[in-house]
Amino acid sequence: MSGARAAVVDGPLPGFHPALKQALTFPLAWGRSPVRDPRAWRRAARATVEEHLLVERQDGVPFAPESTGRVPGDGYDRELVTVSLTRWARVRGALLTPHGRGPFPAVLLLHDHGSRFDIGKEKLVRPWYDATRLASASAWAGRHFGGRFPGDELARRGHVVLCLDALGWGDRGPLAYEQQQALAANLFQLGSSLAGLMAREDERAAAFLAGLDRVDASRVAAVGFSMGAYRAWQAAALSDHVAAAASVCWMTGLKEMMVPGNNTLRGQSAYCMLHPGLARHLDIPDVASIAAPKPMLFLHGGRDTLFPAEGVRAAHRKLRAVWRAHDAEERIRTKTWPELGHVFTREMQDEVFRWLDDVL
Repeated sequence: MSGARAAVVDGPLPGFHPALKQALTFPLAWGRSPVRDPRAWRRAARATVEEHLLVERQDGVPFAPESTGRVPGDGYDRELVTVSLTRWARVRGALLTPHGRGPFPAVLLLHDHGSRFDIGKEKLVRPWYDATRLASASAWAGRHFGGRFPGDELARRGHVVLCLDALGWGDRGPLAYEQQQALAANLFQLGSSLAGLMAREDERAAAFLAGLDRVDASRVAAVGFSMGAYRAWQAAALSDHVAAAASVCWMTGLKEMMVPGNNTLRGQSAYCMLHPGLARHLDIPDVASIAAPKPMLFLHGGRDTLFPAEGVRAAHRKLRAVWRAHDAEERIRTKTWPELGHVFTREMQDEVFRWLDDVL
């Protein structure tokens, strides 16, 4: 972003913006809320989030899955599956199934944003069906994942894996960067929300995955990197089908993140993770805390410029306090890798894989 464009974002509101930030007290957060029982607080906080999604629940919509034939992989089978997550659209995804007898543990794998829209599910699952997307996906995996496709590795390790395109990516796009804001604005005009739609779709994807005969419905986790990390902890907070979640490089306090130059102030990609009005009630880690007392893993890179260290530390403190209130502090793990930035390296992946073996 040029200096001129940045000034348009950060310059005109020198008094207004800080005053609004100061006014945010998150009155429904654990410890501030008048609700003192942690389980009752969880129900009340979830109801508040549900209200601010602006997209109604889609539980009654038949999934009506259609799949391609299975293609053998290295210890697992691959197929493309198309399902109705809402009544408005059919969504295509990659479904990987380990060889052997199930039911298996499962992972809802949630892709990142990255301002790269030609690939969605392909960022995390090696595309066997499209040479052009394979080239793009291989470059992405090399840049962010140490050259590994995490979905394929999870399947080799015995997990059913489902990874679907979010609206605007892969088969549901590709968007251009500048079109994100227009998409969000159109949905707001329709009384809806881009972030709310994404949340509902992820919630439904978890339900679809848990309902597969090959899956042990009590052992379904959500895993994601960057925007996918946000989606992972959000899915754990909103869906009873998600038993655990691993979030890599997306956790912070809202006030600490809203500083001049931060990506969240620029619009565009921010609308994928923005529920209008919710901040008047709950901070970002408060929403993630609705997942308590489920097992949760939060990994962060100490050199990640998207999430200032102060915000990460503040969020981790809030999270641990809620799990402590549930007498379940041993079920939450937070870790910062000081030498790393906004990445999901093989070492980080291996830590997630070991953690999944322990909690599922």
